[in-house]
Amino acid sequence: MESERLAILNENGERLGVASRSEVHKKGYWHETFHCWLAYYDVIKLDSFIYFQLRSREKKDFPGLLDITAAGHILSHEKIEDGVREVHEELGLMVPFEHLQPMGMVKGELFQEGLVDRELSHVFLYSVPISYEEFQPDPLEVAGIFRTALVDFKSLIQGETTEIELEGFVLKNDGEREYKRYKAGYSHFVPHKRSYLLEIINRISAHL
Repeated sequence: MESERLAILNENGERLGVASRSEVHKKGYWHETFHCWLAYYDVIKLDSFIYFQLRSREKKDFPGLLDITAAGHILSHEKIEDGVREVHEELGLMVPFEHLQPMGMVKGELFQEGLVDRELSHVFLYSVPISYEEFQPDPLEVAGIFRTALVDFKSLIQGETTEIELEGFVLKNDGEREYKRYKAGYSHFVPHKRSYLLEIINRISAHL
């Protein structure tokens, strides 16, 4: 995976060259990613909900944290629409690219020891309600699926509350699912900048 070839971009999205994924993250080059958020408006509860994946504890980066529903890198030879594969590979959902709602590009940066992740993310929304049973996550990538009310997530990101309640399931070692509710704070999520997450929340709200 670290040897994958990614296009190197400048901040404006202009292509400068190609490098391995490991070099891109080591040197902090801008590169393209595909982000797909699953969120929907519940006509019975009269509320909007947003889904998160729980990253596997086997992941090199940010193991065991809640993250974008499905996301991945766009390889140097690929088109943006090729990124929809992540929805199937990570979540086990067969979603045609044509069924996604484009929400534009968002710039984001993530920093940790040995990693400088500068992304120009092509962001999409899938707003069809999905039952937990429909998810078939890859346990090497995803340890569970959770959701919360969009307004509660916004309150957390804005610092109006310190924790919110999520519901969903985790995959146990035997492959069975354990359905649960629990409370999570900002530290339980991959540390995307709050400005990025607020922008995502606002764009999702405008589409629901």
